[in-house]
Amino acid sequence: MKKILLFIAILATSFTWAQDTTLITPDTLETLKTSETIETSAPAELSLISRVEQWYAVHMNYATITALMAIESSFIPFPSEIVIPPAAYVANDPSSSLHTTDSYPLNVLLIVLFGTLGAMIGAIINYLLAMWLGRPIIYAFADSKLGHLCLLSGEKVKKAEDYFNDHGKVSTFVGRLIPGIRQLISIPAGLARMNIARFFLYTTLGAGIWNCILAAMGWYIGRNYSGQLEEKVAEYSGELKIVMLVLGAAVVLYLAYKGLKK
Repeated sequence: MKKILLFIAILATSFTWAQDTTLITPDTLETLKTSETIETSAPAELSLISRVEQWYAVHMNYATITALMAIESSFIPFPSEIVIPPAAYVANDPSSSLHTTDSYPLNVLLIVLFGTLGAMIGAIINYLLAMWLGRPIIYAFADSKLGHLCLLSGEKVKKAEDYFNDHGKVSTFVGRLIPGIRQLISIPAGLARMNIARFFLYTTLGAGIWNCILAAMGWYIGRNYSGQLEEKVAEYSGELKIVMLVLGAAVVLYLAYKGLKK
């Protein structure tokens, strides 16, 4: 009972993240940067996630990238597409706090590194909570009203757990690249008490590749579609999900083939 109450207390302050999301546009970014006064409390009609986006637009730095990517990688629904691509988009702007060197590729690399660090923090939180709380409490929470507000369900957790059980420990790497599995794959790893060092390695590799893809997207849009960040990220994100699903299926088939040969 104490574990359940503590778990609910941890999540009670975060369930409102499950709101509709919009991307930070360049126009919004510029407006917020040049505004004479920035309200400390956003208008009531704005969702919490919209307020965070506005705050992120004027406080975009490596610490906020790490924090938001940690949230994205945990059970709280927060899309990485509104964190990494905008950061890579503005990293070549001399007035940006992300313009730490004269080398644009190096600036983008730092974004990827700190984004991956944040993803690891969120993944480890999921892993430890699952290992500590156990399967009954995890499933009970996923099917609760609070779990649904975090866009969780027992079916989603079971899907991630089945994926982990069917494809072995390497699924913590492959799963980081598959939509719908990426944020939850750490839970079955924790339930199975997977070796923490191997979990850390596979998760870092998967999260790093994903962040490289998102950073490349922001870089490409900045170089070729100035002023169209929102539209192009939305367009490419849909295409990217399809590509990742196909690649994930290909890896799974390959692993299954190797298993049959043995």
